[in-house]
Amino acid sequence: MNFYRLTPVIFLALLILLPGCLRYSFTGVSIPSDVRTVYIPFFPDQSGSGLGDLSDQLNEALVNRFVNQSRLNLTNNSGDADMRIEGEIRGYSNEPFSVADDRRTELNRVRIQVRGELRFKDEDSAKWDKTFTGTFEYDPNENGADAEINAAFEALQDVADDMFNDAFGDW
Repeated sequence: MNFYRLTPVIFLALLILLPGCLRYSFTGVSIPSDVRTVYIPFFPDQSGSGLGDLSDQLNEALVNRFVNQSRLNLTNNSGDADMRIEGEIRGYSNEPFSVADDRRTELNRVRIQVRGELRFKDEDSAKWDKTFTGTFEYDPNENGADAEINAAFEALQDVADDMFNDAFGDW
């Protein structure tokens, strides 16, 4: 048999067989095979921020990170979930971060603190129960209130990423 005719067949066989043998993650985390579902309720906003949709934005960021960017499925019932992520938004600040020579604020920093708890099904203690902080700087002279809202969304994205990495980063 001609070697050049066998090469594509061997390559195709390796292409089909190898993905099943490898476990690779671009995120640097590994989700245990027995964890398939996650319960993420809305986190109450106890921050007094004045922004009415922080809870919705955090829920969206967490669902996007844990469900849309992984193989986990969202469940609406805590009892059916392999893992639960619960908590509350505890703090919000929007303060000057950088000031120009004329004492005009060039950048503001939004900082959001979220207490989160992660529990796996059938485990008595939480894997973690701690406060996560997300920050984002923005120019308050551009787009006014919309800039603050966008900065808050970006800070919540940081919180969701940190929670995900802490959930699966040390497996």
